[in-house]
Amino acid sequence: MADYDLAGIGNALVDVVARTEDSFLDDHSLPKGAMILVEADQSRALYDQLGTAVEISGGSCGNTIAGFAALGGQGAFIGKVRNDQFGDVFRHDLKALGVDFATPSTVDGPSTGISLILVSTDAQRTMCTYLGAANHLSPEDVDPNVVQNAKVTYLEGYLFDRPPAKRAFVRAAELAHGAGQKVSLTLSDKFCVDRHRPEFLGLVEHHIDILFANEAEITALYETDSFDKAMQAVRGHCEIACLTRSERGSLVLCGDEVHVIDAETVEHLVDSTGAGDLYAAGFLYGYTQGYDLAKCGRLGSICAAEVISHYGARPESDLKALVAPALA
Repeated sequence: MADYDLAGIGNALVDVVARTEDSFLDDHSLPKGAMILVEADQSRALYDQLGTAVEISGGSCGNTIAGFAALGGQGAFIGKVRNDQFGDVFRHDLKALGVDFATPSTVDGPSTGISLILVSTDAQRTMCTYLGAANHLSPEDVDPNVVQNAKVTYLEGYLFDRPPAKRAFVRAAELAHGAGQKVSLTLSDKFCVDRHRPEFLGLVEHHIDILFANEAEITALYETDSFDKAMQAVRGHCEIACLTRSERGSLVLCGDEVHVIDAETVEHLVDSTGAGDLYAAGFLYGYTQGYDLAKCGRLGSICAAEVISHYGARPESDLKALVAPALA
C-alpha cells in the first residue's frame, strides 16, 4: 500500500501574478504566452515595474500538488528552496494543505525562485521565471522513500533545463518503476520542448506512463503542424496521454481507447494560469482513486475550469464540492 497517492518533483517557486498590457510585453521583448527564464537582475527590474500583484506559492508542479491535496489526495513534494522568506512561505503553504515537503532548504547560493506571471487583458499569461534555488535540484534530492511509496510520481517539464534535473527525473522514474509504481510527466511549455526535444522524446518513450501536454506542446514534440499526427505518434510511446485543447476540451488516449472530454463551461475567463496544472491534479486524483479514464478527464476539466475563473493558479473554491456531482 502506497503511503502517498502522488509525489511531485518540480520547481519550488513563489508566483507573482500581475495584470499587464500587451505594450508592456512588447516594450520588454517578452513573447506573449511563453515561459522564459530570466536572471536575478532582470527579474528584479521587471518586478519593480509591475503594478499591484498577488504573491502566492506556486510553480507548475506545486500547483498540481496543491489541487490534488484540495481534492483529498495524499501528496508529497520534492523541490529546492532557500532558507529565506519566500522559501518559508512556500514550505508553509504546502504543509498547510497537508502536503509532505521534506526536501532540506539550501543555506547558501541563490534565493528562492519566483515566477512573474503577467496576465494580459485576454487572459493569456506570460511567465518570466527566475529559478533561483529551484534550479539546483539534483538526483540526490530524490528521496527513494517518497518515490517508491507513491502510486504516481509526477515530473514537471519546466525543471528539465539543467543536466542534474534531467538525471533526477531518470532516477525518480527508475525508483518508481522498480517499486511497481507509475510515472507521469507534463511537458509544461512549447519552448521548453523545443529546447530539449530529443531528450523529452527519450524520456516519454522509455520512462513515462502518463503524459500531459497541450496542443502546442504535443505538436512541438513530434515536429508536426497536425494535432492528429501528433496524437497518433504519442500512442505508442506511453500508456496514457492526456492532451488538452483549451475550450475544445481534451482527449485521453490509452491503447485503442480515445476518450473525448468536453471543456467545462466558464462564465468569465479571467486568467489561464494553472489550467494545465489543475487539469493534471483532477485527472491524477481520479486515477489514483481508481476511477475510469473518462471520469478522470472530467475531473481534470472541472478543476481547470475553476482555476481559470479567477487570478492565480491555486483553487479558490471547494474542489471536493465541485467534483462531487461527477463522482456520484
